[in-house]
Amino acid sequence: MIRVLIADDHAIVREGLKQVLSGAQGLAVVGEAADGHEVMEQVRKGGWDVLVLDMNMPGPSGVDLIKRIKAHKPDAKVLVLSMHGEDQFALHTLRAGASGYLTKGSSPEVIAGAIRRIADGGRHISRALAEVLAFELDPFRDKAPHERLSERETQVLRMLAGGKSVADIAEQLCLSANTISTHKHRLMRKLGVANNAELLRYALKSGLAE
Repeated sequence: MIRVLIADDHAIVREGLKQVLSGAQGLAVVGEAADGHEVMEQVRKGGWDVLVLDMNMPGPSGVDLIKRIKAHKPDAKVLVLSMHGEDQFALHTLRAGASGYLTKGSSPEVIAGAIRRIADGGRHISRALAEVLAFELDPFRDKAPHERLSERETQVLRMLAGGKSVADIAEQLCLSANTISTHKHRLMRKLGVANNAELLRYALKSGLAE
């Protein structure tokens, strides 16, 4: 049984969530909180598996409250249930340590499913938000395009910029012309260049020309 703690400053919302979750298999509401201070009391008390948290409550709230929860209980599993759209707050809450983000317009089935997924150690985010997160976590995001190239692609780029043909490179590296053409296609896509002239300009500008 997954034990759920509900935190929302509106009694009618808490009652609604309790009714929704009481009808969901494998879920049981074991506590509730009406403000940030009560949330922290419940966090210290323990006895719950997933916290369903509203973003705006009296006392500590939002990202600050999530950080406090995680500081006290690093393994706390928090599902934010907010009236605000993903584009406004979701990324900030996930960075603070939340395991999922849903709007209050979500269906009971989606809310229950998200709680189960989070209790099982997963995350619940929309596909659109997942793409944003992937971009944020991309280790190459702040690097120059040529730093995305593999060692072989960089080698081929230098040789192309040095005036060698695909056939010349293939012979020198003891590879097939098709393999070199594939490397060339991939590196041009990564660099965002469309032809040999643009490739040469990029290589010269970046100091990669032999």
